[in-house]
Amino acid sequence: MTYQMNRRQFICRASVAGLVATIPSLAMQAANFRTRLRKAMIVKEVTEQVLEPLKAAGFQGVETTYICPEAEATAERVVAEKLGMRVHSLLCGWMEYNSEDPKKVEASLETTRKALRAAKACGADAVLVVPCRAEGMAMPEPWEFDIAFDEKTGHVSRVAAGDNARFEAYMKAQNRATDTSRVAVEKLIPLAEELKVIIALENVWNNLWVKPALYRHFIASFANPWVKSYFDIGNHVKYAPPQDWIKALGPLIVKLHVKDFKLNADGRGGKFVHPRDGSVDWPAVRRALDEVGYDG
Repeated sequence: MTYQMNRRQFICRASVAGLVATIPSLAMQAANFRTRLRKAMIVKEVTEQVLEPLKAAGFQGVETTYICPEAEATAERVVAEKLGMRVHSLLCGWMEYNSEDPKKVEASLETTRKALRAAKACGADAVLVVPCRAEGMAMPEPWEFDIAFDEKTGHVSRVAAGDNARFEAYMKAQNRATDTSRVAVEKLIPLAEELKVIIALENVWNNLWVKPALYRHFIASFANPWVKSYFDIGNHVKYAPPQDWIKALGPLIVKLHVKDFKLNADGRGGKFVHPRDGSVDWPAVRRALDEVGYDG
């Protein structure tokens, strides 16, 4: 079988490998940390052909993007365990919990339910879910965000310094996303608790919850051990240093995606690059992970 990766999967594969294999400062200091990082790659189907080279390269597990029937997922678990590996999570992806079409909302809920059941069957303890996105409207540039929000509701009252009139549609979209996503996820919590699989919410490239304090408030608002954060290190560089996000989220982080992003010289805009070639301060990130007790 030939497996073709999409851009996101390629970046994640290359970046995880790069982090664990090419950053000597992290490897050399490993003994000084209380916590341990375990290596995994993103794959589609879980087969011996896919897993064997990863096992040989020293990876402990994989994250699958394949939401398959439970019987098939159970077979994948057997394959992984045979090689001494595990499927640690399932990437469910983009949902539309904020859609104004009830049918699309229900379809997203059903997709997430299927993902939770598949995750349980394949031995994963978390499902990555991006609740929704906001687009097609005026919003601040990453470096312009200056957010104020209500501690009770999580609703934003300001997203940039000065006059926010031009961002009114975006603020409404942000607040709607918070409300509708909370309603949707709360409907899923009983199943997550029954299956013992965490709903790991991610805000990757969806233009929502783009500052550490706001994102933490959203995740923490569920006050439930079956709802946590899936934090992508490289995707958040443009908004704030990753170590700041990690310290803000703390024990709410259940999984990490690893890649690097190089900001332009003026700090505005940039591009994805190989780990250690970007703007991520990896030693600071590792210290922050240890500080908050991330072991996974």
